[in-house]
Amino acid sequence: MRTVYVNGDYLPENEATISIFDRGFLMADGVYEVTSVLDGKLIDFDGHAVRLSRSLNELEMKNPISKNDLLEVHRELVRANEIDEGLVYLQITRGSDGDRDFAFPDPETTEPSIVMFTQNKPGMADSPAARKGAKIISIEDIRWGRRDIKTVQLLYPSMGKMMAKKAGCDDAWMVEDGFVTEGTSNNAYIVKGNRIITRALSNDILHGITRAAVLRLAKESQMVVEERNFTIDEAKEADEAFTTSASAFVMPVVEIDGVALGDGTPGKVSWRLREIYLDEMRKAAV
Repeated sequence: MRTVYVNGDYLPENEATISIFDRGFLMADGVYEVTSVLDGKLIDFDGHAVRLSRSLNELEMKNPISKNDLLEVHRELVRANEIDEGLVYLQITRGSDGDRDFAFPDPETTEPSIVMFTQNKPGMADSPAARKGAKIISIEDIRWGRRDIKTVQLLYPSMGKMMAKKAGCDDAWMVEDGFVTEGTSNNAYIVKGNRIITRALSNDILHGITRAAVLRLAKESQMVVEERNFTIDEAKEADEAFTTSASAFVMPVVEIDGVALGDGTPGKVSWRLREIYLDEMRKAAV
């Protein structure tokens, strides 16, 4: 049984409780982060902590925990649950003032709720799914306009995953005004010639922590990065494609809307980026 963290306490998962009036439950009024664990250490913790603070600030939500304390809780959960490869999930909501109302409760008298738990995922780094590559479908992007805030409003991305599953594929890329925004839980990229092409940062996409690291490492490896919009048709004609996320690192894409990319196997650029990312992140892990 897992040890989890709820509002300052470490508890067995079956003893953890949150108020039914918590705004995360009633309004999806909360934010989250997912930090990967490799070799029992945290990957890119600083990046996740910075983005967490930004999300909270954008929603005018109080941060209930310092960065140092947050790191200690992460480490204690990894230790207590004996995680070698896996994830630490963190969620902060606006909490509860004991009833339901559209208006925010008074932040002076209502403490945010914070919950954390681990997921044990052996084989994340040497992933059979990555060696096979992902098959993608395209779907319309009908989410709200502030996708740069990592909120717990994940219903449509969940529906997108299920659309892909029903189509016999692995994931979906969302399209708005003719251009790819991102995947359901990842940032999206295509490779053409020696260029890595991905949508520029804005309110339209999540500012991925893995995205930032991968693009930095790509530039350091003398790869050309082009941040601009691209269409699904352009993606179908690309040499390669891939996604990035904290849980899947760099995931090669081998098919888009039934069209195979290259020879239908993970491309050299995406696979090299995966190797570089895992190597560098392991060196910097805390």
